[in-house]
Amino acid sequence: MKKPSAKEAGDKDSPSRLIDARIEELGDWRGEMLARVRFIIRQADPEVVEEVKWKKPSNAMRGVPVWEHHGIICTGETYKNAVKMTFAKGASLDDPSGLFNASLEGNTRRAIDLHEGDKIDDKALKALIRAAVALNTSALKRKTKA
Repeated sequence: MKKPSAKEAGDKDSPSRLIDARIEELGDWRGEMLARVRFIIRQADPEVVEEVKWKKPSNAMRGVPVWEHHGIICTGETYKNAVKMTFAKGASLDDPSGLFNASLEGNTRRAIDLHEGDKIDDKALKALIRAAVALNTSALKRKTKA
């Protein structure tokens, strides 16, 4: 798992610290679920970069946790009844375990809505995350060869 840089470790406004604060602030099953998802993402891709994007009044200026590796892998939004992992290029990913259960009608994104009491299939989610990283990396290689 990638450790925060010295700057991030001491910076209370670093993306990693902001995500820590959001998990703590939730203080319920959603915080636990977001922390679990984050742990799995970091295990699946030790080089993942954490960001917080889209700070706006509708999310109390907290922003949305985003995990990137040569582009967005997925986001981790929290709602009253769900933690939503949205994969930026999910429609292009194979999902043999059937994890995607939301945003299925779009041409680009796919999402996984996790609800209180849901169990996460760690192995399947790690495979999906690694596939998203591979897709981002392959797109980067195509761009650099062009």
